[in-house]
Amino acid sequence: MNGTKPRHELKVADEVWIVTALLHREHPERDDFTVAEIVERARKEGLTPELRPGVYVHAVVHCVANRPPNPGRYRMLLETGPNRRRLYRPGDPADEARRGGKVTPGRAAIPARYHRLLDWYEKEYGGRRGLKPEADPLLALRGSGRDLWASEPADRYVRRLREGWE
Repeated sequence: MNGTKPRHELKVADEVWIVTALLHREHPERDDFTVAEIVERARKEGLTPELRPGVYVHAVVHCVANRPPNPGRYRMLLETGPNRRRLYRPGDPADEARRGGKVTPGRAAIPARYHRLLDWYEKEYGGRRGLKPEADPLLALRGSGRDLWASEPADRYVRRLREGWE
């Protein structure tokens, strides 16, 4: 060998998805996990001989759908709060620059013993609704201005606002 570290066939992003899916399966009562829990689960699972430093970076930014891509466009995780993540679901908010980014590993790209996780995601987890509207800060504003014209019809309110415009 020429002194470089060996490359592993399993992509770091796929490893992060696998261990996060395992956490969801092992703790169905929980909605999300800390980045440290994801990294520790990767260490425990031992998908590679040594924990790769990229696992942490992928869990923090590279795989996170609702963060700007840097540089990857994966949409495998969702940031649910500071330092908290869960698997991404179709319909979750995502940075526009990540549109079309990979959501799950390809079946052929991961060891066969983890194919059941892809089946679980497709049949059970991925079909569930994404973020609850109250958890999305913009959707939480829905209806917040309704009292502005509660005492008069909306068209009269708009006309009143426009009075004096030229």
